[in-house]
Amino acid sequence: MLDLLLPRRCLVCGAGGTQLCDGCLERLPRIEPPLCERCGAPTAWPVARCRECAGRRLAFASARAAVVYDEAVRRIVGGWKERGLRRLADDAAALVVEALPHPGAVTVTFVPPDAGRRLERGHHPAERLAEALAARWELPCAPLLARAGAARRQRGLSLAERRRNVSRAFHGTGRAPARVLLVDDVYTSGATVAAAASALRAAGARRVAVATFARALRAPGLVLQQGYRTPN
Repeated sequence: MLDLLLPRRCLVCGAGGTQLCDGCLERLPRIEPPLCERCGAPTAWPVARCRECAGRRLAFASARAAVVYDEAVRRIVGGWKERGLRRLADDAAALVVEALPHPGAVTVTFVPPDAGRRLERGHHPAERLAEALAARWELPCAPLLARAGAARRQRGLSLAERRRNVSRAFHGTGRAPARVLLVDDVYTSGATVAAAASALRAAGARRVAVATFARALRAPGLVLQQGYRTPN
């Protein structure tokens, strides 16, 4: 009945029938090697650290994402986060599993939501993605982190402001397992997942790997699958 009253349309091309059509799903720009070994940014050749993460103290061992955060992916994430299109978490999880090897973690967890934004949305995208990934990788999923308090939105902040904004934003809810996969929807500057990974390490985790659906690229001129090129 709901589909009759509000017909579903692809968030990218507008075609009727589904929230993300097969053609647009196939054309999403995948992130392919070579990558930075630490933060997962696409690079001209394999490196241990790239310009984006060199000189930064990062609590996570590695970060990987499935797709580039371009305009099409921005529409998908917007529908997923702001319009409550929760089924998109399954599409996102399928792409992450396609792109990433099994994480070798003991437990999957997620960056916890701001309480106010969770009330606004009625769901938490990172948690939904973590649950979907855990099911596919046959791992438990547990909320190992909590917010230390309300935080400013990261959107619109400079890189330095993003890092300061979340530097003490999280704390562990108990003893963390030795190897943890930390999930979020989008990797923008890495500040949020770095702060969350630091809290997991303080709670006892020895190795934290990060997985996200999408990643914003900062280095210009990188050529990726599907002929995608970041703007110069």
